[in-house]
Amino acid sequence: MTPTDFTAEELDRIAAALERIAPAPARAPDFDAAEAFVWHTGPDRLAPVSKVSRVALDLLIGIDLARTILLENTLQFARGLPANNALLWGARGMGKSSLVKAVHAEVRELGEDLKIVELQREDLPSLQRLLALLRAAPTHRFLLFCDDLSFSHDDQHYKSLKAVLDGGIEGRPDNVLFYATSNRRHLMPRDMIENERSSAISPSEATEEKVSLSDRFGLWLGFHPCSQDEYLAMIRGYCAAYGLAIDEATLRAEAIEWQATRGARSGRVAWQFFTDLAGRNGLHL
Repeated sequence: MTPTDFTAEELDRIAAALERIAPAPARAPDFDAAEAFVWHTGPDRLAPVSKVSRVALDLLIGIDLARTILLENTLQFARGLPANNALLWGARGMGKSSLVKAVHAEVRELGEDLKIVELQREDLPSLQRLLALLRAAPTHRFLLFCDDLSFSHDDQHYKSLKAVLDGGIEGRPDNVLFYATSNRRHLMPRDMIENERSSAISPSEATEEKVSLSDRFGLWLGFHPCSQDEYLAMIRGYCAAYGLAIDEATLRAEAIEWQATRGARSGRVAWQFFTDLAGRNGLHL
């Protein structure tokens, strides 16, 4: 059957069906309506976030150097100065994603109109479409944030990100900065890198292909497991910030028992203990 065999009505129905399969490009939202957005696909859209889940910057204890560096880098970008994409990597629960959101809030409190856009790792193939929307809004500056970024064997999503970070004809828009968090320094398991090295015809080239993505981040900020003193200091900071008075000996004993039952110490464990402590003392957070 050829196109001439269809009636005009049938051709219209076919055209309408094709438009539904391939919808028109997403329209940019009102960026003045919110300070934060989440990128969704199917269909593409930027959904505004009315309230961002975050903690205050001064409550992030034990990561002073990373806090200072990331805040300075973000301020430079918000003020139209050169700044680097950043990879926050390391121990679980040590405040990597909390730091990104807290720094964003701090920069806004300093009077800079910086938006934050969250992107899921699974949506990396749509990254160019998202950047097209953000590039079309040059009067705003955007912090593009991908939490818990990592790649498994045969995962090709990282190639969608490489050209955006450092390469390609278009590259990263001037009004967009990219921050990512990961438990892995090179964004992929060590055994995956070692397998590439051992099985490839040219081991060094195979390894370089896999780790070159992390090299495209200008800032690498490492997060390491906290000491017991730092863990207790985090909890004391939460108590002071929320006005919860408790005997020091009781606090220390209960906090140490809590982390022992969890088998780990981290900022996340400290907050979970404080949440339990606040609930037992009738304190609303």
